[in-house]
Amino acid sequence: MATILFQAAGAALGGVFGPVGAIVGRAVGALAGSVVDRALLGGGSTISGARLATARIPGADEGTAINRLYGTARIGGTLIWATRFEEEVTKERSGGKGSGPRIENFRYFANFAVGLCEGPIARIRRVWADGRELDVTSLEMRVYCGTEDQLPDPLIEAKQEEGKAPAYRGVAYVVFERLPLETFGNRIPLLQFEVVRPVGRLETQIRAVTMIPGATEHGYATERVTEKTGESSARIMNRNTLTASTDWEASLDELTAVCPNLERVALVVSWFGTDLRAGHCRIVPGVEMGARSEESRAWFVSGISRGDAYRISQVNGGPSYGGTPSDRSILQAIADLKARGLKVYLYPFVMMDVPPGNGLPDPYGGSEQAAFPWRGRITCFPAPTQPGSADRTEAARAQVDAFCGFATAGDFRKGGDSVRYAGRDEGYRRMILHYAHLATVAGGVDGFVIGSELRGLTQLRDDTGGFPFVQ
Repeated sequence: MATILFQAAGAALGGVFGPVGAIVGRAVGALAGSVVDRALLGGGSTISGARLATARIPGADEGTAINRLYGTARIGGTLIWATRFEEEVTKERSGGKGSGPRIENFRYFANFAVGLCEGPIARIRRVWADGRELDVTSLEMRVYCGTEDQLPDPLIEAKQEEGKAPAYRGVAYVVFERLPLETFGNRIPLLQFEVVRPVGRLETQIRAVTMIPGATEHGYATERVTEKTGESSARIMNRNTLTASTDWEASLDELTAVCPNLERVALVVSWFGTDLRAGHCRIVPGVEMGARSEESRAWFVSGISRGDAYRISQVNGGPSYGGTPSDRSILQAIADLKARGLKVYLYPFVMMDVPPGNGLPDPYGGSEQAAFPWRGRITCFPAPTQPGSADRTEAARAQVDAFCGFATAGDFRKGGDSVRYAGRDEGYRRMILHYAHLATVAGGVDGFVIGSELRGLTQLRDDTGGFPFVQ
């Protein structure tokens, strides 16, 4: 308002000196009026955002029952402890360069504990707030499994004073520290939890497991691996859960929680067979696609990069299998398993990538080889059940030798966190010897799981540097 008035006054006074004076007077008046407006309306005023006056915090009523849970279920909880909401104030100017009114924004955070059920439980798998799943990796959430020796939560003890905080022994509960409330209307949201509580003796008796899928390019990685999906957009290839930073971490956390007496893990690593005829079958590492856009961690196996690797066949526009785990992800998985106190066995595994319409001669007498057959059907050509079979002949021996290949330990070179292959053979021995060398890079691998029906197994054991084979 002052700008308009001073502008008019300046023009009137300047008009005494003619048209040019009126223009100069209008400009000077506008400048003076702007200064007055900022002083009256901007710099000295403060605009406050929405502020929480009062908040009703729901709590447990006297005599509220404690849930009993068996197996896995999605349940609600009961608020058993809370503090007043924490208020955080931020101040900023609405205009540029410190001009304009000051704006105060208020954010609120809640500290509270939610009782779940009778303990002990194994873990909490997922959490929902007002029906929307939460990314718990971005929250400060502590889980107490409800054991009889659990200690009080440090936040509760800090608020209640040492020695006055309950430990809620025998009750499974969670504590949220500074949960942001702005997305929930500045209130504690309705929370639900997927709780896992094993029952019976099976889980406690498990001592060894086999880790799959085995066919996953980066699924065993302990770090997030991303690829670009478009302009200013990307996806995390090895995270399909909101309970942990990666799929591997989520899987191992649940495995060790559900099977507390676990001792050994066999890590499946898959390469791909291309033919049921032993003499023609090549064993090669494969990828789902020949190129990925700006992959944060390049896929690399046995000296082969993605662009040079065998590409897995397609079904309905997508790969028929996941790819071979990258060497880097295998090393990370081994390190994590050892850090958790587990013995590690590598399990080299052959998956047959023989798609429909392959047109390959069938050793079993069919018009073509069956689509995606079991690896155990690799045989001599013709098969023992067919007329004119090569079984128990020198031809069969030659075919089996071709399948096993002629790679030797001297064909491999170790460097840093990788192993490179200097030969050209693509037989079964190459896969086994590659992982034997990778195991020495990783350190702490306790042995291999391998099929005992393969010819040359004794020599393979010698070439792997003495790693024991579990058959």
